[in-house]
This record gives sequence, structure tokens and C-alpha cells, in this order.
Amino acid sequence: MKLKHVIYTILIIGFGAFIAYRIISNKNKNDDSKDKGGKNKTMTVSGIVVKTQTFDNNLSLSGSIEANEQVEIRSEISGIVEGIYFKEGSNVTKGQLLFKVNDIELRAQLAQAKTKGGLASENERRAKLLLEKEAISQEEYDVARADLKLAQAQIQLIQAQIAKTSVKAPFSGKIGLRSISPGSYITPSLLVAKLVNISKLKITFSIPEKYANQVKPNSNLSFTVAGSTEKYTAKIYAIEPEVQISTRTLQVRAIAENKDGKLLPGTFANVELPLEIIKDAIVIPSEAIIPVQNGKKVLISNNGKAKEVMVETATRTDASILVLSGLKAGDTLLTTGVVSLKEDDAVKVKIKL
Repeated sequence: MKLKHVIYTILIIGFGAFIAYRIISNKNKNDDSKDKGGKNKTMTVSGIVVKTQTFDNNLSLSGSIEANEQVEIRSEISGIVEGIYFKEGSNVTKGQLLFKVNDIELRAQLAQAKTKGGLASENERRAKLLLEKEAISQEEYDVARADLKLAQAQIQLIQAQIAKTSVKAPFSGKIGLRSISPGSYITPSLLVAKLVNISKLKITFSIPEKYANQVKPNSNLSFTVAGSTEKYTAKIYAIEPEVQISTRTLQVRAIAENKDGKLLPGTFANVELPLEIIKDAIVIPSEAIIPVQNGKKVLISNNGKAKEVMVETATRTDASILVLSGLKAGDTLLTTGVVSLKEDDAVKVKIKL
């Protein structure tokens, strides 16, 4: 029994010694993190004094380049292709004949309809003379006149079908690769070729809804395309009248000259859209921004201590960001060590000029 008591006593003393060690260890750590005066250890960080400046507010956006006019060339009627009068990949002019569908049967039908129309016209003439002599009733004359109108309508219908056998370019542009040959049987569902007008190009892009009031028709913008450093200009000519609910963006369209044909439809454009010039703007380095759950914050130095400030931001460039609210001129903004700092931590700021 005495041995048992001795073991219990040793365990109790050991446990008490462990607790005392932990308490002393934690106290030493706390002492190490304090200055001689009992204050938190001061961290040296970099910072800037916030100043106002004139800011050219530009939006960097992604857009797509589209042909000014584009259409799929198809035949409105079915038949045998009689002739093709364009060269693949060539420029065509408005009204130029592209291909012809055989119309022999339609012309035969037209001749037949014209014969019937002539007979109907003669019957109507005779019926009119008889009506004047009161030899027939008004109803009989109306039947003859209706037959004439029907025959004339049939002639116009066949003439319209014959006109459809000659497919012409609806506008000037460049025609693509064809999918038919002379002698092919063509139907309205068959795509013959694509015709595009690339002398001018449309640039379509979307902007966040908060900038909707700053974009106006006839405003100029610049853009570049992949694989080239050359800058092109375009002019806004149309703005969608409503914001897309799913993306909260507003679609905008501009037009650019492409006389040399360097730009191709279907490519992406990196758009630089100039907005209003802001005077007395506050612009800070991007690395000073700390994303948080309900927005963005920065740290400023206030009487030698770090202070968290929520900010509202707008346009971002490669190295800086426009601040709309939260900061004022004269604030000392911390630009380094912001992730490890907390509210009320002691800081010593090295001001960057």
C-alpha cells in the first residue's frame, strides 16, 4: 500500500511540474513579444501618404470582332445549278450574279400562264362590251374580270420564281468557299457560301452596369488583337437599352475601319475604353488592398498603430486601383506586411516617395 501511495505522489508532483512549466513557458513567450515598456513589438513596414491626382479612368475589357455585314448564301428554290459566276475567296459587288439555277420548266410554265392570261384578257374585253349592251349581267362580267386577275397573278408568281433562280450578292464583300458545282442539285437548306463585308468591323463588348452612365454613343476607344501590338481605333455607335440580369453588364458595340483587311472577324479584341477624367482622385497601389468577405479593406497608420479601413474601389490598372471612398488625402497607407498585421498592432512606417 505504501508503494501505491508513493507512485500516486510522484504522478501528482510530475503533473504539477508540467503545468508549472507550461505557465512559465507561455509567460516567457508573451514577454518576448513585448518591448521594455510593456507594449506590443513594433513592426517596420513601408507606406505612402495618400495624395489626390488627376486620373484618366480607362476600362480594360475583352470584346469580339464581327463582320459589319454577314450572310449565308442559299438558293430560295430547288433545282440544278446551271452556272457559277464567282471565284472562291474573291471580292464581289452588290447585285453581282453569283450562280444560276436551271429555269426551263418555270419558263414553260410562264409561257402557258401568259397564254391563259391572253385568253382571260380577251374574255374580259368581250364581257365588258356585252355588259354595256346589257346582254349579260354584272355578275357574269365580274366572273370574267376575276379570271383575268387570277391569270395575271399566276404570271407574276412564276416570274418571281424565275427571278429567284438567279442568286445575286445582297451587298459588296468577300465571298468564302463554295459547296456546290455546276450540275449539282441544290435545295434551300444547302449552304452555298458565306458572304462577309470586312471593310468595316464591329467590336462587341460588355461593361459593368456601374459604368453604364459614363458610356455615350460616338465615343472613341482603342483596341488591340492577339499577335499584334498595333493599336486600332473604333467609335461606339450602339448601346443595348437594358442591362443583362444574369451578368449585370451592358452590351456595347463599336465600329472600326478595316480598309487594309488586317483584322479578321471572329478574333478577340483587347478594348481600352476611356471614361470620364476624374480630378482629385485617390489612386493607391494594388498590393495595399486586402480582400475580405464583405468587400475590400486597407491598413493605415493611426498614432503609430495599424487601423483597418473599409474601402470602395473602381477601375484597376496593372499596378494601381482607384478608390472611391474610405480614404482621404493625408492618410498614411501601409503597403507592405498588410497580411500579417492586425488592428492596433504597433507599426513604424517608412514612407515611399
